[in-house]
Amino acid sequence: MSIDVSQFHSIFFEESFEGLDIMESGLLSMSQGEIDDDTVNGIFRAAHSIKGGAGTFGFSNISEFTHGLETLLDQIRNGEREATDDVIETLLSAVDTLREMLTAVQDSSEVDTEKVKQVSKALEQILLGSTSDDVDKVMDEVSDADVSASEPLTQTWLIKFKPLSHMLQTGNEPIRMFRELAELGALSVEVNEEELPPFTDLDPEICYLSWQLTLSGDVDEAAINEVFEWVDGDCELSIERLEQNVPDIEPALSAHESEQIDIHEPMIPPSSLTEGETAEPEAPSPSATEAQLKTSAEIDHLTPKKNEVSPKKKAVTPDASIRVGTDKVDSLVNLVGELVITQSMLGQIGENFDINMLPQLIDGLEQLERNTRELQESIMRIRMLPISFVFNRFPRLVHDMTSKLGKQVELVLSGEQTELDKTVMEKIGDPLVHLVRNSLDHGLETPEKRRAANKSETGTLKLNAYHQGGNIVIEISDDGAGLNEDKILNKAIEKGLVDPNETLPPEKIHELIFLPGFSTADQVSDLSGRGVGMDVVRKNINSLGGAVEVKSESGIGSTFTIRLPLTLAIMDGQIIQVADQRYIIPLISIIESVEVEAGRVNRVTGKGELYKIRDEYVPIIRLTNVFNVEGGIEDLQAGLLVIVDCEDYKVGLFVDELLAQQQVVIKSLETNFRKVKGIAGATILGDGAVALILDIPGLMAMHREPSQVRKNSSGKVA
Repeated sequence: MSIDVSQFHSIFFEESFEGLDIMESGLLSMSQGEIDDDTVNGIFRAAHSIKGGAGTFGFSNISEFTHGLETLLDQIRNGEREATDDVIETLLSAVDTLREMLTAVQDSSEVDTEKVKQVSKALEQILLGSTSDDVDKVMDEVSDADVSASEPLTQTWLIKFKPLSHMLQTGNEPIRMFRELAELGALSVEVNEEELPPFTDLDPEICYLSWQLTLSGDVDEAAINEVFEWVDGDCELSIERLEQNVPDIEPALSAHESEQIDIHEPMIPPSSLTEGETAEPEAPSPSATEAQLKTSAEIDHLTPKKNEVSPKKKAVTPDASIRVGTDKVDSLVNLVGELVITQSMLGQIGENFDINMLPQLIDGLEQLERNTRELQESIMRIRMLPISFVFNRFPRLVHDMTSKLGKQVELVLSGEQTELDKTVMEKIGDPLVHLVRNSLDHGLETPEKRRAANKSETGTLKLNAYHQGGNIVIEISDDGAGLNEDKILNKAIEKGLVDPNETLPPEKIHELIFLPGFSTADQVSDLSGRGVGMDVVRKNINSLGGAVEVKSESGIGSTFTIRLPLTLAIMDGQIIQVADQRYIIPLISIIESVEVEAGRVNRVTGKGELYKIRDEYVPIIRLTNVFNVEGGIEDLQAGLLVIVDCEDYKVGLFVDELLAQQQVVIKSLETNFRKVKGIAGATILGDGAVALILDIPGLMAMHREPSQVRKNSSGKVA
């Protein structure tokens, strides 16, 4: 009887990726001079296990590649070869290549054979005793392998990009993305302005345009997706592959020319020009016009062919798994046993119940409550993982970036065993990477500047995590130059965000960096996030129910502090009544609840209603209008305002009544139904009714939309 070994593939891949993490961590330690037998043996054992497993499952290319890696490690382990910097860098490149090979096999995609050959050649050069210059030459070829291998395979892509109306408010600008695309190849741009309203109705914070872009060059879909990853969920995007190896087309938008386009200049679509008609003199600059007025005849040969359309899709990933300690499993089994005993006891009481057994029934129900609560906590602990799973990616990131930047940085990690929910951990990774890159690129100085400032040539970057109440706190701190307050303030004044005569304390100046679209960078840096603003980082952290703040001192350094809930599965909420519906407001978002005084209400044409509270005007959101609920209280004085805060922006939610506060279990609405604007999820209340959980950032975004703003106090659309 034959055995289907494919059932063990997921275990092999999981253990192999863990082995690669061990190898990478060990090699980075060796690069810092920490070379000992345990480290080298650990790296060798991981490589040996991957090689053996790959051979067992028939992944011969992985097994053959790992053989050369294993041989070199064996020589280092036996003292036959010194672990020089060149050798370690080559081994790190081999680990990266091996990770790419495993990922390709796991996803059933093609392996980059050219890169595998180049890294194998570099390993062979070392084994044959070649000089470091020879190895460097081969490794330089590795970095150019993608270009040389794919030159004959020019890809042409048709990209349809339609921002949602609120996208500009998130700090993202289409022109930034177009500049990034222009660096990938020849780009032509066509704009659709059909939804552009008359000038008198134009709202500068609303995006009315959409674009169709044609990109030709040595570029794959993953690179295009990377450009748009920060607007995922804030736009409608489709990416279609057109012909390969098409005749060269004139580059319609070069990297240099793209820098000259002003996002506010009119982009004239070809369809708007009749035959023989030309653009008026005040049209965009020649370089931009060349990109925008590309005729349909020029792109006829780019029409998608049948069976060649490749719409945007995410790679298929295997089922996620969690490794759980036996102590947690044993605790769970014991609790289930206690629950069975309690159920048995209550069952007996139910069979022979009389009024004299009421005390026993009450005791049994209290015991059931205790068991249920302990079982809930035990199950939640199973989902909790140490944050080291996120922190472990940063040593390599710091190693690679400091090499590129010519800086010397010591990375200090602490609190790696602090646990948080797996879902939170998966979503916090990208914001943390952005903050770390920002510190390395802009915060920490070069050795020369640090010497001039009487500092050690080696800067320090610290990542620390710890529990505080029901939250986890993550700190990213450096001893660099700190935030340039004068530059930040001047830029804010220049953008009209701050009154020139206004005096701001340092902490308020620091907060300006989180405003949408705010940046003091003289040029976009690929190393610190493609020019994406800090407002997007804050937005992503807020979407997890968390908050981020910054403290900085000039010449001393900066500290970014992130506070997150331990889990996204359970939260504390305030139940509210709106007409005949009950909703849940996350307790962490609520500042206070107030009774409405008529004299404090102001109605502004086109802006809705405002409520003055402690010299501050807070917009009023009527939930009956947002969710089209009938029968709710319309008189503001008869209801209550719940003041909530998000991204330092306050609004007042008008509700009929405040009910109880309780801990609720969050159920995904998107998984069970579909995504609904302004709703973060749902929960089941004690009486069996379903209550929707409000998405505070989503409600604020909806309130800013013209359809919501143009409502008067009676709730009717104006």
